[in-house]
Amino acid sequence: MDHITTAGTASAARKTPLYRQLYFWVLTAIVVGILVGWLAPSVGIAMEPIGTTFVDAMKMLIGPIVFLTIVGGIASVADLKKVGMTGLKALTYFQVGTILAMIFGLVAINIFRLGDGVNADAGSIETSESAAKLIDAGANQEWWQFLTHIIPESMVSPFVEGNILQIIFIAVIFGIALNAMGKVGAPVLDGVQRLTGVMFKILSFIMKAAPIGAFGAMAYAVGKFGVSSLTSMGGLIALFYITSILFVVIVLGSIMLFLKLNIFTMIRHLKEEYMLILGTSTAEPALPGLMRKLEHAGVKKETVGLVVPTGYSFNLDGAAIYLSLAALYIAQATNTDLTIGEQLGLLAVMLLTSKGAAGVAGGGFIALTATLTTLGTIPAAGIMLIFGIDKFMSECRALVNFTGNAVATLFIAWWDRTLDADRARRVFRGETVEPMPSEDPIHLDEATDIDEDLAEYGHHAPKHPTVENPASKHAADPEAAPADRRPIYSETV
Repeated sequence: MDHITTAGTASAARKTPLYRQLYFWVLTAIVVGILVGWLAPSVGIAMEPIGTTFVDAMKMLIGPIVFLTIVGGIASVADLKKVGMTGLKALTYFQVGTILAMIFGLVAINIFRLGDGVNADAGSIETSESAAKLIDAGANQEWWQFLTHIIPESMVSPFVEGNILQIIFIAVIFGIALNAMGKVGAPVLDGVQRLTGVMFKILSFIMKAAPIGAFGAMAYAVGKFGVSSLTSMGGLIALFYITSILFVVIVLGSIMLFLKLNIFTMIRHLKEEYMLILGTSTAEPALPGLMRKLEHAGVKKETVGLVVPTGYSFNLDGAAIYLSLAALYIAQATNTDLTIGEQLGLLAVMLLTSKGAAGVAGGGFIALTATLTTLGTIPAAGIMLIFGIDKFMSECRALVNFTGNAVATLFIAWWDRTLDADRARRVFRGETVEPMPSEDPIHLDEATDIDEDLAEYGHHAPKHPTVENPASKHAADPEAAPADRRPIYSETV
């Protein structure tokens, strides 16, 4: 029987003005922040607390959201073997994607060889205090530590420290145990689903401050490092950006084409998250929005809950391009000749060290230093050659990491034969579709205008009254209401 979506008709009839859309204000704030940092550097530097406070507020929610989403996804599936297979497929995809990203970086820097002619003497390179801490952390980072570091010292410490990798480990174990409890664990699962809704509601409050946070972060970056710092190393920055764009278009675009999806419509659909990443230079604040939008686009909740957070630690395409490109640039700049075999050995080491610094502050530099220290042929002090421009490369790393994780989740869903590709195409094109049955475990009301705008992109379900489901035999039971109540999104013709 055909359905007509009344919510979609209303949305099409009343297009939200541009000035009420969140991404517009974030983009405006980024432009204003650049102007302030450029024209008044001292004022821009003084804006640092604004940006860091917003990022800290977002990071405050990342741990609980990742934990609750993974637990809810695993505990609600009927067959745990499917969860294990999904995780194995994701890790396999992550490794292949990382290798391809590193090869892109190696090929680019071998073709253009921007480090030739620098002739830097590693013994005379001065190391700043902040860089010395990162070099020391990288020198003491062993390739195998990411395996032992997964297990936390306590159940609470990962949430205090914000260690996503350890939170994922706890969530998977907790979700499996809750699933094994059967009916006894049902009330706990119901509480997890309700808490997930509460966390996303808190997130919607904090997102109102996204333009202010983006302004502070961008004003500080430009005011602190200045536009002039871009000119001296402009060639390396340009090569990194071009290589990253080619990787997204060629590799990730080909994967999307294989899925019969368009990567450009997906990027447009995720524009709010991209603006947030561009303003804050980190992909973490965009994680919750990505999870909700992918679920709304037709990816099963348990797949999203497992693949996206894991990808934030293991699927870092942008960081992989950066590592290979930066390591070889330092080798060229310090006149360290590497054969093809040594470069392949460098790639093998980076596959391990890149995982070791996942979720750690300064992780890119720590991973780079760990790679150079482990290999032993490239002087680790050479990272000072690119330390000044690292800030301007971090935005691109985060954007590519984010895009790679979105594509990875869609591909793993297809691999599991659970991807609704037709729904994904419609959502990415901007068409209004009915919410997925698993969206919004609790009823979120009193949405603001910006909330209503984001509802079109899966942040919130449209605000509608609910009625009892006549098909449920427990409709009169108040405690069964969350599972037996459904929103009215369409009327039958």
